[in-house]
Amino acid sequence: MNALQLLPQVAGKTADFSQETWWLSLIKAAFIVVFLIVTVIMALWVERRGLGRMQTRPGPNVHGPLGLFQSFGDALKLLLKEDFNKKGVDRFLYLLGPAVAAFASFMVMAVIPFGPNVNIFGYSTPLQLMDPSIGGLYILAIASVGVYGIILGGWSSKGTLPLLGAVRSSAQVISYELAMGLSLVAVFIVTGSMKTSEIVGAQSPIWWCFALFPAFCIYYISSIAEINRLPFDLTECESELVAGHSTEYSSMKFGWYYLAEYINMFNVSAVTVTMFLGGWRFPFGDLILGGALNSGWWPMLWFVIKLWVVAFTIIWVRGTLVRYRYDQLMDLGWKGLMPIALGWVIVVSLMRAIALYANLTMMQMLIGIAVLFAIALVIVSFTGREKTQSEDEDTSEFDPLAGGYPLPPLPGQVMPVSPRAGRTEVAVVKEGQK
Repeated sequence: MNALQLLPQVAGKTADFSQETWWLSLIKAAFIVVFLIVTVIMALWVERRGLGRMQTRPGPNVHGPLGLFQSFGDALKLLLKEDFNKKGVDRFLYLLGPAVAAFASFMVMAVIPFGPNVNIFGYSTPLQLMDPSIGGLYILAIASVGVYGIILGGWSSKGTLPLLGAVRSSAQVISYELAMGLSLVAVFIVTGSMKTSEIVGAQSPIWWCFALFPAFCIYYISSIAEINRLPFDLTECESELVAGHSTEYSSMKFGWYYLAEYINMFNVSAVTVTMFLGGWRFPFGDLILGGALNSGWWPMLWFVIKLWVVAFTIIWVRGTLVRYRYDQLMDLGWKGLMPIALGWVIVVSLMRAIALYANLTMMQMLIGIAVLFAIALVIVSFTGREKTQSEDEDTSEFDPLAGGYPLPPLPGQVMPVSPRAGRTEVAVVKEGQK
Protein backbone atom coordinates (compact mmCIF):
# COMPACT_ATOMS: atom_id res chain seq x y z
CA MET A 1 0.00 0.00 0.00
CA ASN A 2 1.20 3.50 -0.79
CA ALA A 3 2.42 5.27 2.33
CA LEU A 4 0.47 8.41 1.42
CA GLN A 5 -2.75 6.42 1.66
CA LEU A 6 -2.06 5.85 5.36
CA LEU A 7 -2.12 9.57 6.15
CA PRO A 8 -4.95 10.57 8.48
CA GLN A 9 -7.68 12.29 6.49
CA VAL A 10 -7.46 15.73 8.03
CA ALA A 11 -7.61 18.00 5.00
CA GLY A 12 -10.98 19.53 4.26
CA LYS A 13 -12.60 20.25 0.93
CA THR A 14 -10.61 22.54 -1.32
CA ALA A 15 -12.23 25.76 -2.50
CA ASP A 16 -13.92 25.21 -5.88
CA PHE A 17 -12.86 27.78 -8.49
CA SER A 18 -14.31 25.88 -11.47
CA GLN A 19 -16.87 28.64 -12.20
CA GLU A 20 -14.54 31.56 -11.47
CA THR A 21 -14.47 34.40 -14.03
CA TRP A 22 -12.16 37.38 -14.41
CA TRP A 23 -14.79 39.88 -13.31
CA LEU A 24 -15.56 37.85 -10.17
CA SER A 25 -11.86 37.95 -9.29
CA LEU A 26 -11.86 41.70 -9.92
CA ILE A 27 -14.86 42.18 -7.60
CA LYS A 28 -13.13 40.14 -4.89
CA ALA A 29 -9.89 42.13 -5.23
CA ALA A 30 -11.78 45.44 -5.00
CA PHE A 31 -13.69 44.15 -1.97
CA ILE A 32 -10.45 43.23 -0.18
CA VAL A 33 -9.01 46.73 -0.74
CA VAL A 34 -12.18 48.47 0.43
CA PHE A 35 -12.60 46.07 3.35
CA LEU A 36 -9.06 46.73 4.60
CA ILE A 37 -9.32 50.52 4.29
CA VAL A 38 -12.70 50.66 6.05
CA THR A 39 -11.45 48.26 8.74
CA VAL A 40 -8.38 50.44 9.38
CA ILE A 41 -10.57 53.55 9.75
CA MET A 42 -12.72 51.68 12.27
CA ALA A 43 -9.62 50.32 14.04
CA LEU A 44 -8.22 53.82 14.59
CA TRP A 45 -11.34 54.75 16.54
CA VAL A 46 -11.55 51.42 18.38
CA GLU A 47 -7.90 51.57 19.44
CA ARG A 48 -8.01 55.17 20.64
CA ARG A 49 -11.30 54.67 22.42
CA GLY A 50 -10.24 51.32 23.87
CA LEU A 51 -6.85 52.54 25.06
CA GLY A 52 -8.57 55.56 26.58
CA ARG A 53 -10.81 53.32 28.66
CA MET A 54 -7.91 51.05 29.65
CA GLN A 55 -5.81 54.02 30.77
CA THR A 56 -8.65 55.91 32.50
CA ARG A 57 -9.01 58.75 30.02
CA PRO A 58 -11.85 59.63 27.64
CA GLY A 59 -10.22 59.11 24.25
CA PRO A 60 -11.69 60.85 21.17
CA ASN A 61 -15.11 62.26 22.06
CA VAL A 62 -15.43 65.59 20.22
CA HIS A 63 -15.68 64.93 16.49
CA GLY A 64 -19.00 63.22 15.91
CA PRO A 65 -20.92 61.05 18.38
CA LEU A 66 -18.44 59.29 20.69
CA GLY A 67 -15.64 60.69 18.51
CA LEU A 68 -16.56 58.47 15.54
CA PHE A 69 -15.41 61.09 13.02
CA GLN A 70 -11.94 61.42 14.53
CA SER A 71 -10.52 58.76 12.19
CA PHE A 72 -11.89 60.56 9.14
CA GLY A 73 -10.31 63.77 10.42
CA ASP A 74 -6.94 62.04 10.76
CA ALA A 75 -7.16 60.66 7.22
CA LEU A 76 -8.12 64.07 5.85
CA LYS A 77 -5.23 65.67 7.70
CA LEU A 78 -2.74 63.29 6.08
CA LEU A 79 -4.21 63.97 2.63
CA LEU A 80 -4.09 67.78 2.98
CA LYS A 81 -0.86 68.12 4.94
CA GLU A 82 2.05 69.80 3.18
CA ASP A 83 4.21 67.27 1.36
CA PHE A 84 7.96 67.81 1.44
CA ASN A 85 10.95 65.89 0.16
CA LYS A 86 14.18 65.94 2.11
CA LYS A 87 17.11 67.40 0.21
CA GLY A 88 19.81 64.96 -0.83
CA VAL A 89 17.77 61.77 -0.57
CA ASP A 90 17.71 59.00 -3.15
CA ARG A 91 14.40 60.13 -4.67
CA PHE A 92 13.45 56.81 -6.28
CA LEU A 93 14.08 54.70 -3.18
CA TYR A 94 12.60 57.44 -1.00
CA LEU A 95 9.26 57.05 -2.82
CA LEU A 96 9.58 53.29 -3.29
CA GLY A 97 9.80 52.56 0.44
CA PRO A 98 6.22 53.47 1.47
CA ALA A 99 4.88 52.03 -1.81
CA VAL A 100 6.43 48.61 -1.11
CA ALA A 101 5.20 48.62 2.49
CA ALA A 102 1.62 49.43 1.46
CA PHE A 103 1.59 47.06 -1.53
CA ALA A 104 2.79 44.09 0.54
CA SER A 105 0.20 44.77 3.24
CA PHE A 106 -2.67 44.52 0.75
CA MET A 107 -1.42 41.22 -0.71
CA VAL A 108 -1.77 38.89 2.28
CA MET A 109 -5.58 38.84 2.30
CA ALA A 110 -5.61 37.40 -1.24
CA VAL A 111 -5.20 33.84 0.10
CA ILE A 112 -7.37 34.21 3.21
CA PRO A 113 -10.75 32.42 2.91
CA PHE A 114 -13.62 34.59 4.15
CA GLY A 115 -16.15 31.77 3.67
CA PRO A 116 -17.12 28.71 1.60
CA ASN A 117 -18.53 28.67 -1.90
CA VAL A 118 -21.50 31.00 -2.40
CA ASN A 119 -23.66 31.98 -5.34
CA ILE A 120 -22.80 35.38 -6.88
CA PHE A 121 -24.76 36.41 -9.98
CA GLY A 122 -25.48 32.77 -10.76
CA TYR A 123 -21.88 31.59 -10.38
CA SER A 124 -20.60 29.37 -7.55
CA THR A 125 -17.41 30.89 -6.22
CA PRO A 126 -15.52 30.72 -2.90
CA LEU A 127 -15.19 33.82 -0.75
CA GLN A 128 -11.49 33.83 -1.46
CA LEU A 129 -9.45 35.54 -4.17
CA MET A 130 -7.06 32.63 -4.77
CA ASP A 131 -6.08 29.36 -3.15
CA PRO A 132 -2.58 28.31 -4.27
CA SER A 133 -1.08 25.02 -3.14
CA ILE A 134 1.66 27.01 -1.36
CA GLY A 135 -0.66 29.45 0.37
CA GLY A 136 1.23 29.18 3.67
CA LEU A 137 4.58 29.94 2.02
CA TYR A 138 2.95 32.82 0.13
CA ILE A 139 1.98 34.44 3.44
CA LEU A 140 5.52 34.12 4.80
CA ALA A 141 7.00 35.44 1.55
CA ILE A 142 4.80 38.54 1.51
CA ALA A 143 5.62 39.20 5.16
CA SER A 144 9.30 39.13 4.19
CA VAL A 145 8.79 41.56 1.32
CA GLY A 146 7.03 44.10 3.54
CA VAL A 147 10.14 44.76 5.61
CA TYR A 148 11.95 46.00 2.49
CA GLY A 149 9.66 49.03 2.50
CA ILE A 150 10.90 49.91 5.98
CA ILE A 151 14.54 49.27 5.08
CA LEU A 152 14.33 51.35 1.88
CA GLY A 153 12.65 54.21 3.73
CA GLY A 154 15.32 54.32 6.42
CA TRP A 155 18.22 53.88 4.01
CA SER A 156 17.09 56.48 1.48
CA SER A 157 16.29 59.14 4.10
CA LYS A 158 20.01 59.83 4.65
CA GLY A 159 19.53 60.24 8.39
CA THR A 160 20.92 58.53 11.48
CA LEU A 161 17.64 57.81 13.25
CA PRO A 162 15.78 56.50 10.17
CA LEU A 163 18.74 54.26 9.30
CA LEU A 164 18.93 52.91 12.83
CA GLY A 165 15.19 52.19 12.76
CA ALA A 166 15.56 50.35 9.44
CA VAL A 167 18.48 48.24 10.72
CA ARG A 168 16.55 47.39 13.86
CA SER A 169 13.56 46.38 11.78
CA SER A 170 15.53 44.01 9.57
CA ALA A 171 17.11 42.28 12.56
CA GLN A 172 13.78 42.08 14.37
CA VAL A 173 11.86 40.65 11.41
CA ILE A 174 14.55 38.05 10.66
CA SER A 175 14.65 36.98 14.31
CA TYR A 176 10.92 36.51 14.74
CA GLU A 177 10.15 35.31 11.23
CA LEU A 178 11.98 32.07 11.96
CA ALA A 179 9.89 31.27 15.02
CA MET A 180 6.71 32.35 13.24
CA GLY A 181 7.51 30.15 10.25
CA LEU A 182 8.22 27.13 12.45
CA SER A 183 4.90 27.58 14.24
CA LEU A 184 3.11 27.46 10.89
CA VAL A 185 5.14 24.42 9.81
CA ALA A 186 3.49 22.47 12.63
CA VAL A 187 0.08 23.38 11.15
CA PHE A 188 1.19 22.29 7.66
CA ILE A 189 2.48 18.96 8.98
CA VAL A 190 -0.69 18.07 10.87
CA THR A 191 -3.01 19.28 8.12
CA GLY A 192 -1.04 17.68 5.31
CA SER A 193 -1.48 20.75 3.12
CA MET A 194 -0.47 24.39 2.79
CA LYS A 195 -3.72 25.41 1.11
CA THR A 196 -5.53 27.82 3.39
CA SER A 197 -8.94 26.42 2.42
CA GLU A 198 -7.85 22.91 3.42
CA ILE A 199 -6.34 24.16 6.67
CA VAL A 200 -9.72 25.70 7.56
CA GLY A 201 -11.52 22.52 6.51
CA ALA A 202 -9.24 20.40 8.70
CA GLN A 203 -10.24 22.29 11.85
CA SER A 204 -13.50 20.48 12.36
CA PRO A 205 -14.43 19.71 15.08
CA ILE A 206 -11.22 20.83 16.89
CA TRP A 207 -9.35 24.07 16.26
CA TRP A 208 -5.58 23.98 15.97
CA CYS A 209 -5.23 26.57 18.75
CA PHE A 210 -6.17 23.77 21.17
CA ALA A 211 -4.43 20.86 19.45
CA LEU A 212 -1.27 22.88 18.68
CA PHE A 213 -1.35 25.29 21.60
CA PRO A 214 2.45 25.95 21.79
CA ALA A 215 2.52 26.79 18.06
CA PHE A 216 -0.45 29.12 18.55
CA CYS A 217 1.28 31.02 21.37
CA ILE A 218 4.56 31.27 19.44
CA TYR A 219 2.82 32.56 16.34
CA TYR A 220 0.80 35.14 18.27
CA ILE A 221 3.87 36.57 20.02
CA SER A 222 5.99 36.49 16.86
CA SER A 223 3.28 38.16 14.78
CA ILE A 224 3.15 41.15 17.14
CA ALA A 225 6.92 41.52 16.78
CA GLU A 226 6.63 41.16 12.99
CA ILE A 227 4.27 44.14 12.71
CA ASN A 228 6.32 46.30 15.09
CA ARG A 229 3.54 46.79 17.63
CA LEU A 230 4.04 47.39 21.34
CA PRO A 231 5.76 45.94 23.27
CA PHE A 232 8.03 45.28 20.26
CA ASP A 233 7.94 48.64 18.44
CA LEU A 234 11.71 49.10 18.63
CA THR A 235 11.91 50.28 15.01
CA GLU A 236 10.08 53.54 15.74
CA CYS A 237 10.08 53.97 19.50
CA GLU A 238 9.53 57.67 20.16
CA SER A 239 11.82 57.81 23.18
CA GLU A 240 14.86 56.84 21.09
CA LEU A 241 14.27 57.23 17.34
CA VAL A 242 11.49 59.84 17.07
CA ALA A 243 9.57 57.86 14.42
CA GLY A 244 12.33 55.57 13.15
CA HIS A 245 12.23 54.82 9.43
CA SER A 246 9.32 57.25 8.81
CA THR A 247 10.88 60.27 10.54
CA GLU A 248 11.68 62.07 7.26
CA TYR A 249 8.28 61.45 5.64
CA SER A 250 5.20 63.66 5.59
CA SER A 251 1.68 63.76 4.18
CA MET A 252 0.55 60.58 2.41
CA LYS A 253 4.07 59.16 2.14
CA PHE A 254 3.94 58.86 5.91
CA GLY A 255 0.27 57.87 5.59
CA TRP A 256 1.18 54.79 3.54
CA TYR A 257 3.47 53.56 6.32
CA TYR A 258 0.75 54.33 8.85
CA LEU A 259 -1.86 52.49 6.78
CA ALA A 260 0.44 49.50 6.23
CA GLU A 261 1.01 49.12 9.97
CA TYR A 262 -2.69 48.86 10.74
CA ILE A 263 -3.43 46.65 7.74
CA ASN A 264 -0.67 44.31 8.89
CA MET A 265 -2.32 44.12 12.29
CA PHE A 266 -5.42 42.71 10.59
CA ASN A 267 -3.31 40.55 8.30
CA VAL A 268 -1.72 38.69 11.20
CA SER A 269 -5.13 38.51 12.87
CA ALA A 270 -6.60 36.95 9.72
CA VAL A 271 -3.75 34.43 9.52
CA THR A 272 -4.24 33.59 13.21
CA VAL A 273 -7.94 32.99 12.61
CA THR A 274 -7.27 30.89 9.49
CA MET A 275 -4.46 28.76 10.89
CA PHE A 276 -5.54 28.30 14.50
CA LEU A 277 -9.12 29.47 15.15
CA GLY A 278 -11.10 27.51 12.58
CA GLY A 279 -11.21 30.24 9.94
CA TRP A 280 -14.75 31.06 8.91
CA ARG A 281 -16.20 28.03 10.71
CA PHE A 282 -18.65 28.55 13.57
CA PRO A 283 -17.72 26.48 16.67
CA PHE A 284 -19.41 23.08 16.22
CA GLY A 285 -21.44 24.69 13.43
CA ASP A 286 -21.61 21.42 11.49
CA LEU A 287 -23.74 19.99 14.30
CA ILE A 288 -26.11 22.97 14.61
CA LEU A 289 -29.15 23.45 12.36
CA GLY A 290 -27.87 20.85 9.96
CA GLY A 291 -24.68 22.80 9.27
CA ALA A 292 -26.58 25.94 8.17
CA LEU A 293 -24.25 28.15 10.24
CA ASN A 294 -21.29 27.01 8.14
CA SER A 295 -22.90 27.56 4.74
CA GLY A 296 -24.00 30.54 2.70
CA TRP A 297 -22.95 34.02 3.78
CA TRP A 298 -23.03 33.38 7.55
CA PRO A 299 -19.40 32.15 7.71
CA MET A 300 -18.21 35.57 6.55
CA LEU A 301 -19.76 37.09 9.68
CA TRP A 302 -18.03 34.54 11.94
CA PHE A 303 -14.71 35.27 10.23
CA VAL A 304 -15.01 39.04 10.71
CA ILE A 305 -15.99 38.61 14.39
CA LYS A 306 -12.97 36.38 15.03
CA LEU A 307 -10.77 38.83 13.12
CA TRP A 308 -11.81 41.73 15.34
CA VAL A 309 -11.43 39.68 18.53
CA VAL A 310 -7.81 38.84 17.70
CA ALA A 311 -7.10 42.43 16.61
CA PHE A 312 -8.55 43.74 19.86
CA THR A 313 -6.24 41.49 21.89
CA ILE A 314 -3.30 43.07 20.03
CA ILE A 315 -4.64 46.50 21.00
CA TRP A 316 -5.09 45.24 24.55
CA VAL A 317 -1.45 44.12 24.67
CA ARG A 318 -0.39 47.61 23.56
CA GLY A 319 -2.34 49.21 26.40
CA THR A 320 -1.02 46.73 28.99
CA LEU A 321 2.68 46.02 28.42
CA VAL A 322 5.64 48.38 28.35
CA ARG A 323 8.24 48.43 25.59
CA TYR A 324 11.01 45.81 25.66
CA ARG A 325 14.67 46.73 25.53
CA TYR A 326 16.34 45.61 22.33
CA ASP A 327 18.49 43.00 24.06
CA GLN A 328 15.35 41.59 25.69
CA LEU A 329 13.70 41.48 22.27
CA MET A 330 16.56 39.46 20.80
CA ASP A 331 16.76 37.14 23.82
CA LEU A 332 13.06 36.36 23.64
CA GLY A 333 13.24 35.59 19.94
CA TRP A 334 16.45 33.54 19.78
CA LYS A 335 16.69 32.00 23.26
CA GLY A 336 12.99 31.65 24.05
CA LEU A 337 10.69 31.21 21.07
CA MET A 338 13.12 29.59 18.62
CA PRO A 339 14.11 26.56 20.76
CA ILE A 340 10.50 25.91 21.78
CA ALA A 341 9.26 26.23 18.18
CA LEU A 342 11.99 23.92 16.89
CA GLY A 343 11.32 21.34 19.59
CA TRP A 344 7.59 21.49 18.92
CA VAL A 345 8.11 20.89 15.18
CA ILE A 346 10.29 17.87 15.94
CA VAL A 347 7.61 16.42 18.24
CA VAL A 348 4.84 17.03 15.68
CA SER A 349 6.94 15.54 12.86
CA LEU A 350 7.78 12.47 14.91
CA MET A 351 4.15 11.84 15.82
CA ARG A 352 3.06 12.47 12.22
CA ALA A 353 5.51 9.81 11.04
CA ILE A 354 4.21 7.36 13.64
CA ALA A 355 0.63 8.09 12.56
CA LEU A 356 1.65 7.55 8.94
CA TYR A 357 2.78 3.96 9.46
CA ALA A 358 0.59 2.98 12.42
CA ASN A 359 -2.59 4.25 10.73
CA LEU A 360 -3.62 6.29 13.79
CA THR A 361 -6.71 8.45 13.92
CA MET A 362 -6.45 12.21 14.11
CA MET A 363 -7.35 12.27 17.81
CA GLN A 364 -4.80 9.58 18.66
CA MET A 365 -2.10 11.53 16.85
CA LEU A 366 -2.93 14.76 18.70
CA ILE A 367 -2.91 12.98 22.06
CA GLY A 368 0.47 11.48 21.19
CA ILE A 369 1.84 14.93 20.29
CA ALA A 370 0.72 16.33 23.65
CA VAL A 371 2.27 13.42 25.57
CA LEU A 372 5.59 13.62 23.71
CA PHE A 373 5.82 17.38 24.24
CA ALA A 374 5.07 17.00 27.97
CA ILE A 375 7.80 14.35 28.29
CA ALA A 376 10.25 16.62 26.44
CA LEU A 377 9.49 19.51 28.80
CA VAL A 378 10.07 17.30 31.84
CA ILE A 379 13.39 16.04 30.45
CA VAL A 380 14.58 19.57 29.65
CA SER A 381 13.58 20.86 33.09
CA PHE A 382 15.54 18.11 34.91
CA THR A 383 18.60 18.03 32.66
CA GLY A 384 19.13 21.77 32.32
CA ARG A 385 22.63 22.79 33.42
CA GLU A 386 22.66 25.14 36.38
CA LYS A 387 24.53 28.34 35.67
CA THR A 388 27.13 29.54 38.10
CA GLN A 389 27.28 33.05 39.39
CA SER A 390 30.30 33.77 37.21
CA GLU A 391 28.33 32.83 34.08
CA ASP A 392 25.26 34.88 34.89
CA GLU A 393 26.69 37.91 36.60
CA ASP A 394 29.65 40.18 36.27
CA THR A 395 31.09 40.61 39.76
CA SER A 396 33.99 42.84 38.69
CA GLU A 397 34.50 46.23 40.28
CA PHE A 398 32.07 48.70 38.75
CA ASP A 399 32.88 52.29 37.86
CA PRO A 400 29.79 54.05 36.49
CA LEU A 401 31.88 56.89 34.97
CA ALA A 402 34.58 54.77 33.35
CA GLY A 403 33.41 55.64 29.84
CA GLY A 404 33.12 59.35 30.53
CA TYR A 405 29.36 59.28 31.07
CA PRO A 406 27.22 57.49 33.69
CA LEU A 407 26.10 53.93 33.02
CA PRO A 408 23.76 51.67 35.07
CA PRO A 409 25.29 48.56 36.70
CA LEU A 410 25.01 45.11 35.14
CA PRO A 411 23.49 42.18 37.11
CA GLY A 412 25.79 41.36 40.03
CA GLN A 413 27.59 44.71 39.99
CA VAL A 414 27.16 47.02 42.94
CA MET A 415 27.10 50.78 42.74
CA PRO A 416 29.87 52.44 44.80
CA VAL A 417 28.81 54.28 47.90
CA SER A 418 27.79 57.81 47.10
CA PRO A 419 30.06 60.51 48.59
CA ARG A 420 26.91 62.24 49.74
CA ALA A 421 25.75 59.25 51.79
CA GLY A 422 27.46 60.37 55.02
CA ARG A 423 26.29 63.94 54.63
CA THR A 424 22.75 62.75 54.11
CA GLU A 425 22.79 60.73 57.37
CA VAL A 426 24.20 63.69 59.27
CA ALA A 427 21.51 65.96 57.82
CA VAL A 428 18.81 63.50 58.85
CA VAL A 429 20.17 63.31 62.42
CA LYS A 430 20.34 67.10 62.70
CA GLU A 431 16.81 67.39 61.34
CA GLY A 432 15.60 64.94 64.02
CA GLN A 433 17.31 66.89 66.82
CA LYS A 434 15.51 70.10 65.99
